[in-house]
Amino acid sequence: MVRALPLDVARLYVCGITPYDATHIGHAATYLAYDTLLRVWLDAGYTVHYAQNVTDVDDPLLERATATSVDWRQLADEQIELFRGDMASLSIIPPDDYVAVTEMIESIAEAVCLLLERGMAYRVPTPDADGDDIYFDNAAAQEGAPWRLGDESNLDRPQMLELFAERGGDPQRPGKRDALDPLLWRAARDTEPSWPSDVGRGRPGWHIECSVIALKYLGRDFTVQGGGSDLIFPHHEMSSGHAAALSGHPLARVFSHAGLVAYQGEKMSKSLGNLVLVSQLRRDGVDPRAIRLALLAHHYRADWEWTDAGLQAAIKRLQSWGAIVEYPPDDAHLDAADVISELREALADDLDTPRALAVIDIAARDGVRQPSELIDAIEALLGVRP
Repeated sequence: MVRALPLDVARLYVCGITPYDATHIGHAATYLAYDTLLRVWLDAGYTVHYAQNVTDVDDPLLERATATSVDWRQLADEQIELFRGDMASLSIIPPDDYVAVTEMIESIAEAVCLLLERGMAYRVPTPDADGDDIYFDNAAAQEGAPWRLGDESNLDRPQMLELFAERGGDPQRPGKRDALDPLLWRAARDTEPSWPSDVGRGRPGWHIECSVIALKYLGRDFTVQGGGSDLIFPHHEMSSGHAAALSGHPLARVFSHAGLVAYQGEKMSKSLGNLVLVSQLRRDGVDPRAIRLALLAHHYRADWEWTDAGLQAAIKRLQSWGAIVEYPPDDAHLDAADVISELREALADDLDTPRALAVIDIAARDGVRQPSELIDAIEALLGVRP
């Protein structure tokens, strides 16, 4: 299951959606951040292997399906199709491997078996279930693998406990060895989907899915693990621990996180219901290129707020970029090769997309010789064709 791959391949894993309320602008901002990274790698000549999961069975999805009286499989399928359509409209390059958790049940169960055998997991009796829930033993894993709880998040224990409770953890669960131990396998309940396995009938916990998918498709020590900053803890922290316990190696060389997007003064989130959906913007007639430019106007690591004014500015920017092809050659002041060099330099500086957009703004204002070369570069690096 665990394999090492050649060092000349840039390997990227970005945590995918739980398919409901897709695709809001916060989703889009995250996947656009790593699409930009992928484009920079490709422009630099790297071979890129990109994998992404989709959490097509999990508590939030099941809760939404129940609340709306829709079969959870139907809800997942509809939302996945919507998400992928939104991504295509935004010119986001699809992953090489797009892997649903329900495709990986057997592999995940095998990984849980291995952790039990190694003493890095344990069973908790669960009277209301058909079998035992299985938890990861953080303390045991830290003794036997190259991983320490807190390495990625740099949080203290009280901070971890608070976020663990807010983000899908169960610190108050009786029978656990430690409040922060995460669920690996949820034993079957009568009203929930479940699958037979060597560890008993049930379904995977959240973090183990990404560990197993990433190790299977990208191998250990891959280049970048990406996702929103709300995944730093517990998701990326615990996924890293699971993978280290399974492989004996770190999961990724770099853990990278995109900032969070607010709307109307609050973090954009499903729980608050303050979502701006890409599909709705498209239905309203907004050019997807303008949506992309509105997102690129903010540095990927920054927290920021979506506004109508920001979208209008992106629409005007897109219109102004049309001047790149309209200037007569004799009136152009800049050489395309110089502008492209500045564009690459901006993106090489921690994907500084605001600076990159400013470079193109100047080119559109002052005129460019060989405009077709610049237009091709803008499309390749920024995913927008003026």
